[in-house]
Amino acid sequence: MTEVVSVDIGGTHARFTIATIGADGTIELGEIETLHTADHASFQTAWEDYRKIMGGTLPTNVAMAIAGPVGGDVIRFTNNPWVIRPKMIPEKLGCDRYTVVNDFEAVAHAVARAGEDQFIHLTGPDKPLAPTGRLSVLGPGTGLGVAHLYREPDGAYRVSATEGGHIDFAPLDQIDDAILARLRKRHRRVSVERVVAGPAISDIYQTLAAMEGKPVAEEDDIAIWTRGQDGSDSLAAAAVDRFCMSLGSVAGDIALAQGGFGGVVIAGGLGYRIRETLLKSGFAERFKDKGRFQELMASIPVKLIIHPQPGLFGAAAAFASEHA
Repeated sequence: MTEVVSVDIGGTHARFTIATIGADGTIELGEIETLHTADHASFQTAWEDYRKIMGGTLPTNVAMAIAGPVGGDVIRFTNNPWVIRPKMIPEKLGCDRYTVVNDFEAVAHAVARAGEDQFIHLTGPDKPLAPTGRLSVLGPGTGLGVAHLYREPDGAYRVSATEGGHIDFAPLDQIDDAILARLRKRHRRVSVERVVAGPAISDIYQTLAAMEGKPVAEEDDIAIWTRGQDGSDSLAAAAVDRFCMSLGSVAGDIALAQGGFGGVVIAGGLGYRIRETLLKSGFAERFKDKGRFQELMASIPVKLIIHPQPGLFGAAAAFASEHA
């Protein structure tokens, strides 16, 4: 049995737990502590706070899932100001072994190891994800994470991180055109992350309001998500549906680009929170709407992973794969 400090660091939160990896490869997560990145000047200070919470000592194995590119001597986060230098991890954290992966690389590890009961069906044929071949994994949060997973016939698997959340946004109708026009006022190049990530709901909402001649004040993204989900604001509900449609379009594009024809998995806390809306929205139609490839897209099973902490679980799985 091996104990590992598993950490999942996003733009808004850093989640910590002690993961236990059994001799047979099973992974169990302990109690989870969530710290706000904005409350800490660096990862080092967040680590020290977690160590205090845990009584002053931690295991000497560390697995880190990071929201951003992880290659090179310096890791800079996409959506928070922290900086991590991997070569200094043993000294700074007092660890013997460590693994650092992109956050959606970790999620893809979780997809590879999670049981069928950890997925719910969204669209396409209602069958399990392909046991061999390539799967695409993506999910909205503070940003948009993308990875892919390749399953070998012998049960082994390979995971690759990508920065697919930064491909160009491709409008499909007049509302998409209006969203793009609004975003172009602030960004010369508009990536899909500007439209398919949690903060994007504000721009979608503002665009719809302007189209109806009902300007609204700028407000907190969470408030729009809440009203859009509880039915108290029809304009917010329309914004949430538009978000789901755009997520479907992007998921289909990623599957085409990666060859993820064995299945597509939507992940991330936001995806889980809007799962009921996804099922009723235009997500499925937009996913399939790929012209000559519509029949192919309709043959791909699309799932939502419902594991409560796929980033933490996947970081520990990545550690197990690297250090087994």
